[in-house]
Amino acid sequence: MTHPAAGKGKTLTEHIRETGSPAARLIGFEVPEHGNGRALVTLHAGPQHTNPMGTLHGGILCDIADAAMGIAFASTLEPGESFTTVELKINFIRPVREAKLFAEGRVAHRGRTIGYVECNVIDENGKLVAKSNSTCLVLRGEKAAGR
Repeated sequence: MTHPAAGKGKTLTEHIRETGSPAARLIGFEVPEHGNGRALVTLHAGPQHTNPMGTLHGGILCDIADAAMGIAFASTLEPGESFTTVELKINFIRPVREAKLFAEGRVAHRGRTIGYVECNVIDENGKLVAKSNSTCLVLRGEKAAGR
């Protein structure tokens, strides 16, 4: 089932707020704050998120960083606009087993077509767990349809 995000007078952020995120439900993260080029994603990382070595799977860290950056970028879009991530990079700084994690995405640059977003993931003790950045491409018109 598709949910067109852009168009019909709504922003992508409004669409996300109304429909939620299947990925958030699957992984278990929440988005307590977002707007004005910033978003905070939280996750209670536990055994269900680990790799075979017993530490948090890197893909989970990437998911929460990607969500924080994407929601931050989405908050800069106008009705009828959408976006796609064209590049994402993450550095894993320290291993995590069980912790409350905070991924804060911030739009560092927003041009007409390209945006650059950064994210720090920290644990409940304020220790840096990962750093990430992404490049986003703004979509308009037919390119934004159904996204």
